[in-house]
Amino acid sequence: MSVPRLLPWAGPEGKPCFLVTDGDGCLSRAADAVESVQLEMAAGLLDHSAALLEERQATKAELRFLVARMREALTDVLRIAESRRL
Repeated sequence: MSVPRLLPWAGPEGKPCFLVTDGDGCLSRAADAVESVQLEMAAGLLDHSAALLEERQATKAELRFLVARMREALTDVLRIAESRRL
């Protein structure tokens, strides 16, 4: 039975995109690949944040940039979790 899958990207106007499939099509594989990259990027940001926060001389601009990227990554991770119903 096919269940709608929340895709890891937004549609026009930022609305969620869903795919109804058995999970074995090319669009499903593309979504899996995008999710994998998004999770890897989030992990990389965590590593980078640890290194940056260890430096006592991180600038306000560096920290603002880091927070903005981490917000994007967290948005992606939450979408993946919602998609997988974790």
